[in-house]
Amino acid sequence: MEKKIKLGVIGIGNMGSAHAKSVVDGKCPDFELVAIADSSDERHTWAKENLGENVKLFSDPEEMLDSGLIEACIVAVPHYDHCRYAIACMQRNIHVLVEKPAGVYTKQVMEMNAEADKHPDLKFAMMFNQRTNHIYRKLHELVHSGKYGQIRRTNWIITNWYRPQCYYDSGAWRATWSGEGGGVLLNQCPHQLDLWQWICGMPKRVHAFLHYGKWHDIEVEDDVTAYVEYENGATGVFITTTGDGKGSNRLEIQMDKARIIAEGDHLDVQEFEMSEPEFSRTNTKPFGSIETFPVEVETDGKNEKHTGVINAWGGAILRGEPMVADGREGINGLTISNAMHLSSWLGKTVDIPFDHELYYEELMKRVATSRRKENVKAVFSDTSESYSGTANGEYKARWNTNW
Repeated sequence: MEKKIKLGVIGIGNMGSAHAKSVVDGKCPDFELVAIADSSDERHTWAKENLGENVKLFSDPEEMLDSGLIEACIVAVPHYDHCRYAIACMQRNIHVLVEKPAGVYTKQVMEMNAEADKHPDLKFAMMFNQRTNHIYRKLHELVHSGKYGQIRRTNWIITNWYRPQCYYDSGAWRATWSGEGGGVLLNQCPHQLDLWQWICGMPKRVHAFLHYGKWHDIEVEDDVTAYVEYENGATGVFITTTGDGKGSNRLEIQMDKARIIAEGDHLDVQEFEMSEPEFSRTNTKPFGSIETFPVEVETDGKNEKHTGVINAWGGAILRGEPMVADGREGINGLTISNAMHLSSWLGKTVDIPFDHELYYEELMKRVATSRRKENVKAVFSDTSESYSGTANGEYKARWNTNW
């Protein structure tokens, strides 16, 4: 019988419960779920009914980590505690997979990454499940192939993250500076921000316009328009909201020798007869335009989502196989979102890297006045469809699992 990795999960909310159920249902064959940690008696009851009597239940995550029962752990708690529990796992020689985002602010993620560097034998992964999508994998391959030259412009409109007010009312921590640390950029868009930098690279400066509670009764951003510049002179625009009743998800990349559009389940590639710089230099017609032709792009059609990330992590632990995303890469997309927030708060362009202490100080100002919701009964949602503090000192969120 092949060795199975003894797995624990911290946080049995919307996503943690889905991960745990996938393991119990045999979708992640390298793992055996042996323990979960959650502060809610209600979630313990759910776990007994859905995960089996052999799974040990803990109310205190560190008690589970110290139990000696687990070799690997999935961290699926609200954002502020991602780094805290990831570091706790590493310090106990436990492999760890962290839900997105990597954290709330770059300062804490830098500390998490520094701890990871002390434990090179541990497999530290990030739940960037959209990197398993065949469309984005092929897009990454095309952009990085060198065939089409440099990126000149990127535009991503990602407005199909619609959320009604009841979503934000489903947990006391949701859409608050003290509980979540941000809005659409911290909750929904870590996936696109990761893909954006993974495919197009990191920008060097950002100027962003964020609207806070524009479409909902919340204190964090629910509408974003950001402009970025890259080292090679390319520019980009990123637009997102949770307030559009019928939104879009369209990424367009203009390169020297091609225009590529990813929208829905389709990848549209238009190759140029010659590169734009060459055409502009040699063309003699004032209103001339480059000949273009469509290219059929084949993908493998696979999109293994969350289970794909977990299974790749298991393969890395047992067999040294590549992971979907090393956990250290989580800081990249977070850096972009932190830069967007800082630009909005300061009302000016922000260079990357920015002052990490300044960002933390500005965030804590908002945490200090955050209107954390009182007497909210947590509502847990079925995620199977998507699946197929204080102002003084370091912020410590009171963790719960309405994720």
